[in-house]
Amino acid sequence: MDNYEDLKRGERGAWLSIIVYILLATLKIVIGSLGNSDALQADGLNNTTDIIASVALLIGLKISRIPPDEDHLYGHRRTETISSLLASFIMFLVGIEVIWRSFLAFLHQEFATPSTLTAIVALFSGIVMYIVYLINNNLAKKVDSLAVKAAAYDNRSDAYVSFGTFIGISGAIIGITWLDNVTAFLVGLLIIYTAWKIFYDAAHTLTDGFDIRKIEAIHTIIADVPQVHEIRDIKARMNGNRIWIDATITVKADLNVAQSHAITEKIETAIRAAYPNAYTLVHIEPYFDSDDKVNSDQ
Repeated sequence: MDNYEDLKRGERGAWLSIIVYILLATLKIVIGSLGNSDALQADGLNNTTDIIASVALLIGLKISRIPPDEDHLYGHRRTETISSLLASFIMFLVGIEVIWRSFLAFLHQEFATPSTLTAIVALFSGIVMYIVYLINNNLAKKVDSLAVKAAAYDNRSDAYVSFGTFIGISGAIIGITWLDNVTAFLVGLLIIYTAWKIFYDAAHTLTDGFDIRKIEAIHTIIADVPQVHEIRDIKARMNGNRIWIDATITVKADLNVAQSHAITEKIETAIRAAYPNAYTLVHIEPYFDSDDKVNSDQ
């Protein structure tokens, strides 16, 4: 499947998240307000940030599909990662707001007993969000997209938040009235933690950080290709959901251009088999054994 088609498939995950988040955020904020649950309202505010993050993801994926032009020769794929970075900032600010509101409520002892309906809504939301997580996580693996993967992890954290909200509300209903506010505070902390994770992954990618374990795996793949004598250097970086690899190897000096080129094609094929979205540039240098050196000296 063409790489641009993968990005288009990734947009389906963003649309799924947007639709579900709009419905759940509206339901939680309305029911939380009517049912006297700060925790459920905080969970609803959490979902409003997710709407913004999902819209940013959708825009990023659409821009990423724009083909290369004269001043973007590598394409526009990093827009996908930038959208994740921007979404993390928004999530962080909302997390601070949720923590501040729950802190003030706890400080002024503004405790109220939530209605049973708020607990039911929280449990229902957790189940729905976990299903969305499973769908988007599977999609992220298929299209190998950092942004879709981040969205899936956000879906999972939202499911856990809703399950935690259910527990907090249930505790408040049976008489532990402060538990609802404490749960809202913990929801805020989890929002900030999720924002940090998304920020770190996006910043790491934008600064050309790359998983050292994948570098080691790529090194092994190249070393196993026949006629590769030595691997002198390997570099890799992410560009959207593509891996760009630069490798410097040595081959016997007496090979002609066609033979050397055939080795590079074998390397590219072997890497592509393990990493379908990888693009490899191989630089070849000559290797002289002792007999070659003697002959060259003569």
